[in-house]
Amino acid sequence: MQIAWAKHLGLAVLDALLPPQCLVCDQGVAAQGQLCAACFRGISFITAPFCQRCAVPMVHAGQAVAGVCARCVENPPNWNNARAAMRYDPNSRRLILPLKHADRTDLAAPLAQMMRRAGADILDQADLLVPVPLHPSRLRMRRYNQAGLLARALGHHTKLAVRLDALVRLRATSRLADLNAQQRASVVSHAVAPRRGAAADLAGRHVVLIDDVLTSGATAAACTSALLAAGAANVDVLVAARVPDPRLK
Repeated sequence: MQIAWAKHLGLAVLDALLPPQCLVCDQGVAAQGQLCAACFRGISFITAPFCQRCAVPMVHAGQAVAGVCARCVENPPNWNNARAAMRYDPNSRRLILPLKHADRTDLAAPLAQMMRRAGADILDQADLLVPVPLHPSRLRMRRYNQAGLLARALGHHTKLAVRLDALVRLRATSRLADLNAQQRASVVSHAVAPRRGAAADLAGRHVVLIDDVLTSGATAAACTSALLAAGAANVDVLVAARVPDPRLK
């Protein structure tokens, strides 16, 4: 009781010294870690209908067959299901890019809360959370893995086990942002493997792979292959944002 009271008092003092501001802009908010009303309205949260396999948002349910988009019907991903909290657009980038490139590690917790709501059904079935890994050279440059921060925050909220080092990047890959889906798949092919000793934690487990953004799915597929090779029973994918398919308009 005294610890909780002291924590509440500490937060009150902090709010008095540093009034809470929106995570995106400088507008005042009621508590730390919130979005102001305008920024919240600007976020395009993904709700039904969306593809159950790749989480791509759809305009209407008729764009899916049994809840699955045409692309996944033609070429199913190697993971089971995917969920995403938001569309990847200029508004969601204002949350994700500062986490990824500008040391805004404080954004991991609120993004994880959004992901928790979006992925509630797959998290309920999960045994273990595993983040997409960074190559050591990129990790040294960035000093943290944003997917690892999201996985750790989700683990805190859900009480699920987290294995931050289950996967390893075998080589540094080139930047994927300007590549098409086929090029992305070629770049990341065989670039991810289970870390030595991780199989004992992965064997027979229902794993949820955590990342910030899902674009073509090439990285998620490479990670899923590594997890399944290490003995995971099945893999789902949960991300903060999903790049929309321009064909689904």
